[in-house]
Amino acid sequence: MSSATPAPTPRVRRLPLTGVLRLGRPSDIWFKPALSVVASVAPPNLILLGLGRLDLAMYTMAGSLCALYAHNKPYAARARALVWVVLGMIGGLAVALVTASLTTNAVVLVTVGAALAAVQKGLCDATRIGPPGNVVLTFISSASLFAPQTLGQVPGHLALAAAAGAWAWLVGMTPGLVRPYGPERRATAQALNAAAAYAAAQGEGHARARAAAAAAVHAAGQSLLATGARTAPRRALERLVVRAEVALAAPADADPERLRTWARELRGRGPVPQADETVGAAAELLGVEAELAAPARLLWTRLGPLTPLVLRTALGCALAGYASLALGVGRPYWALVTAASLYQANITLTWGRGVQRVVGNLAGVLVFAAVAPLAHLHPAALVLCCLAFNFGAEALIGRNYWLGSVCVTPMALLVTEFARTQQPGELITERVVDTLVGALVGLVAAVAVTNRRATDRIEEALSAVERARERAARLLVERTPAPGALESAHRALAAALVELRATVDAASGEWWQRALPQERVVLAERSGHRTLAATVRRRGPGPWIAVDRRTGGKTEGVRG
Repeated sequence: MSSATPAPTPRVRRLPLTGVLRLGRPSDIWFKPALSVVASVAPPNLILLGLGRLDLAMYTMAGSLCALYAHNKPYAARARALVWVVLGMIGGLAVALVTASLTTNAVVLVTVGAALAAVQKGLCDATRIGPPGNVVLTFISSASLFAPQTLGQVPGHLALAAAAGAWAWLVGMTPGLVRPYGPERRATAQALNAAAAYAAAQGEGHARARAAAAAAVHAAGQSLLATGARTAPRRALERLVVRAEVALAAPADADPERLRTWARELRGRGPVPQADETVGAAAELLGVEAELAAPARLLWTRLGPLTPLVLRTALGCALAGYASLALGVGRPYWALVTAASLYQANITLTWGRGVQRVVGNLAGVLVFAAVAPLAHLHPAALVLCCLAFNFGAEALIGRNYWLGSVCVTPMALLVTEFARTQQPGELITERVVDTLVGALVGLVAAVAVTNRRATDRIEEALSAVERARERAARLLVERTPAPGALESAHRALAAALVELRATVDAASGEWWQRALPQERVVLAERSGHRTLAATVRRRGPGPWIAVDRRTGGKTEGVRG
C-alpha cells in the first residue's frame, strides 16, 4: 500500500534554462513609465545641451530617473513614494560624491558602492517600492563614486539632482489631473479578471488560479486603502472588489463574463461601472474604515527576512568590483551594478536574472556599436539617442528583462560620453568583461550565502494564517460581531494567505533547502480560503455560514 507521506524534497535543486528568455505579454501600462522617463529626462538634458554643459547630465539624470517609480500606486500614495525615492536617490548620490571627493582609492570606492547597494536593496524590498527597484539607485550612486569630484562641487551637483527630482515628481503626478483613479481602476480590473479566470478554471490550474485571484483581490483592496478621501468613484470600486471577493468565495455561482465586462469598462475612460450595492458591500465599507485606522507595520520588522538578500548583495557587489579591478578594468562599477541587478527573491530567480542580464548586455553592446557613429555626429544626436533608448528600455523590459537590457546597455554607455567622447571599442570591451565578471561573481555569492531560514519562515507564515483563520472563525460564530470586525478579520486572513503563498514560492526556489511542508501548506490554504469564503457569505444576503473552529467545517444558520 502506498504511503500518504510525500517524498522529501531534494536539498539541491536544478537551475533551469527553459523559459528564461521567453517573451511575456507587455504590461498594461508599459507606455506610462516609457513616456514619463522621456518627459523627465529631456528638459534637463536639453537645457544642459543649450548651455554646453552636458558633463553635468549625470547629476540631473539622478533626479530625472525617479520618474520611473510608483506607476502602479494610487496618486496619493505615489506622491509620498516619489518624495522618498527622490530623497533616497539624493542621499545615495551625496554619500557617493562626498566619498569620491575624499579618496581615489578604488578598493575603498568599490567597498562603499557595495555597502550602498546592499542598503538600497534592503530598503527597496522592505518598502515594496516596485520596479525598477534598487538597480537605478545603485547605478547612479556607483557611477558617481568614480566621477572626479571636489567637496566644493558637491552642493551644486546635489542641487541639480534635487531640481531634476522635483521635475520628475511633477511628471509622475501630472497624469492624475486627467485620470485621478487610474491606478485603482487598473488594480480592480486585474482583480475582476483574476476572479473570472478562477471561476472558469478547471483541473490542475484551479489551485494556481485561486492563489492568483486571492493575490489580485488583496492588491486591489490595498490600492483602495492607499487612496485617501473616500469619494463616490472609490466607493464604486470598493463594491466591485467585493464582487471579485464573492466570486472567489463561490466560483461556481459567479458569472465570469460579467466580471470581465466590468474589467473592460474599468480600463476604458468612462465612469466606474456600478455594481448593485448589497448588504455585504455596505459592510465592507466598515471594514475599510477599520483597516485605515489600523497602525502601519514598522519598516524594521520587514528587514529581518531580507537579511540573506542584503548579504548576497553586499558580498556579490564587493567581490565583483574587486575582481574587475584585478583584471584592470577602468570602470569596476559596471561589474558592481551587474551583480546588484541579479538578486531576486530566491536563487532560481537570481539565476534566471543572471542569464537575462548577460544576454541583454551582450546584445546591447552590439546595438551600441551600430549607434555610436550616429551619436558622435553632434551632442544633440547623443541626447536624442539616449532619450530613444530610455523609452525603448521601459517599453520592452516588461516583456522580459533581457529585452529591456538591450536598450539599457547602449544608454548607459552613451551616458559616459556626456563628459567626453570615448573610443567605442574600449567601452564595448570593458562592458563585456564587467558584465561577465559581475554575473559570474554575483551568482557565486548568491550560492555561497544560503537562505537556510526560508523553511522557518514558512512555519511562521503558517502560524500567521492559522491565527488569522481562528480569529475569523470566532467572529463567524458570533451572532452580531462588532461593526467592521469581520471585515477586518477577512482582510487579515487574505493578507496572511497571500504572504504564505509568496513565502512558499520564495523558499521553493532556493537551491539548498530542507524539505518544505507542502502538505501542511496545501491544508492551510484550503482551510483558509474556505474561511474566507464563509466571511464573504456571512456579509452577503441570505443564510450565514459559520466555520467550526476545530475542524474548519461549515454550518449554516439564520442571520439574526
